[in-house]
Amino acid sequence: NALATVAASGVNFMESKDMSNFFANEDANVCDGAKLAFDNKLCADLEVPVPQAGGNVTKGYVGGLDMGDITPNTKPYFQSSMCPVNVHWHLGSEHYSYGEFDENGNGPHGNVARPSWANRDLATDGAAVADGFRCHHYDENDPKFTTKYDWKHCHGMEVGETYEVHWPHSAAGACGTVNQYQTPFYDGVFCNLPMESFTTLGGQDIANAVGVH
Repeated sequence: NALATVAASGVNFMESKDMSNFFANEDANVCDGAKLAFDNKLCADLEVPVPQAGGNVTKGYVGGLDMGDITPNTKPYFQSSMCPVNVHWHLGSEHYSYGEFDENGNGPHGNVARPSWANRDLATDGAAVADGFRCHHYDENDPKFTTKYDWKHCHGMEVGETYEVHWPHSAAGACGTVNQYQTPFYDGVFCNLPMESFTTLGGQDIANAVGVH
């Protein structure tokens, strides 16, 4: 089959990527710098309600943010013309679910206390990563949580830790092209959405066209 043929050829795709003229030329990335320039504000301070992922995803929990007539997009991504534009992970869960990943979980370096909501900032360059919550499965006496692993692509990860992995999706991404995946993910989300088009969109339009898996 095709995979066996590639394996037999001895092609090193990572080396091929490093030598590629396309990847060596940042100007070839049509999504570079596509992030729209907005001030970073707390969701609670925004003047109009906008779609947001719930910080507390505990089953049965009802939040206090009134979204008005905006409804979540519950269709499969492919039925919304979205594609994944980035993949990234958070140390500890970014969201909170009591009894699953919360302040009572554990990991190789312990856990964190439950903070006041909306007080968790992004880490700046060179600063320590702000930990999230840990799940309840870690057992320091079980080798599957303590055996070291030589990570090939995910730098800084550790066996036994809790990670929340995100796949941002967007209908405005460079879907189906070599520019589909972007860092930072904002460039992928807004790749084909200039500011003049964005300002014409309503909250429901955004909820239908952008999501995170």
